[in-house]
Amino acid sequence: MNVLHFVNAFFSDAAHWKGYDGIPTRLAEHVQYSLMALGLAAVIGLPVGLLTGHYGRGGNALALIATAGRALPSFGLLVLMVILLGFGKIPVMIPLVVLAVPPILITTYEAMRSVDPSPVDAARGMGMAESRVLFQVELPVALPLILSGLRSAAIQIVSTATIAAYVSLGGLGRYIVDGLYQHDYEKVVGGAALVAVMALATLAVFWAVARLAVSPGVRRGG
Repeated sequence: MNVLHFVNAFFSDAAHWKGYDGIPTRLAEHVQYSLMALGLAAVIGLPVGLLTGHYGRGGNALALIATAGRALPSFGLLVLMVILLGFGKIPVMIPLVVLAVPPILITTYEAMRSVDPSPVDAARGMGMAESRVLFQVELPVALPLILSGLRSAAIQIVSTATIAAYVSLGGLGRYIVDGLYQHDYEKVVGGAALVAVMALATLAVFWAVARLAVSPGVRRGG
């Protein structure tokens, strides 16, 4: 049997579309975990990246933090958090947030530093407050690159949120973990296919957000 046969068998089985273990339920759980982790990572990474990029300080420290965050194994961190905190969503959120903060932090910093200094200096010369310079002059220009960092973080979260199933939570990883335990490779392949589709859907969402949020002039300039 090939992969396409497993995919077809999984999605054509009506039992996989209803109940607590149905695709809609597991998909909703996966989306919930992903949005929570991305939101927490954005709350941490965006303000720090914006402020350090705006003032041009702390770049080396951010690079060190990002390198350390990327070096931590998500599954190993999950196991450690479960040992320390027990089962639940918090031990799952911690490794996902640690995974997502570095691309948001570094990309936001680099986006702010890449803004042409001429309009920034002109805005300051006109007496604009630093907060207005940040949000009205720099941020609109830096937005495309900032969104790319959020997109990268979101895709990593979507792909890694399957670890929630290892600590008895739901999500699409439930199919992969349960399928391996049951030697049900139809379920394993189906779960992996759903994660891949969700990652592609995430790309599409961020493409649409960029089209709506980034001004045409900035897009053409990029």
